[in-house]
Amino acid sequence: MSEGVEWALHECLNLTWLEPGEAVTAARLAKYYELPAAYLNKQLQALARAGILDSTPGPRGGFRLARRPEDITMMDVVTAIEGPDGAFRCEEVLRRSPGDHEGVDYRKSCIISQSMRRAELAWRRELAAVTIADLKEIVESRHPAAPGEILRGLRDRRT
Repeated sequence: MSEGVEWALHECLNLTWLEPGEAVTAARLAKYYELPAAYLNKQLQALARAGILDSTPGPRGGFRLARRPEDITMMDVVTAIEGPDGAFRCEEVLRRSPGDHEGVDYRKSCIISQSMRRAELAWRRELAAVTIADLKEIVESRHPAAPGEILRGLRDRRT
């Protein structure tokens, strides 16, 4: 997975503490974690295309969540950034081994392919079971000062 997934998840979480209708520019979001603004903007645009964020142009524009945090899963964010394809791609290396391979679909019969697909399915299920609201609740319980600190950083007009 690219670092963009980590960044996107953190930014979605940070946006949960905004007031309704409030938006934050990509530059401010990038500055908060000292990320390259142009690269982060690409991740934010991918989230907007996926319907996770709203993007508003103009001087009062920026990004905000397009859906309730309860309706955005970690898997939604991963898919928006990485795409829907699986992480494991069976290249059917067994086809290159000696023997008759006519009509065999090794993606379905290979033990390694099957194991990798089961593991990926479990991983996807786990990510689909955790929402941005769940993450917000955990952060607020473990680090009660974090929301205020994050908002102060995101609202810093020096950016």
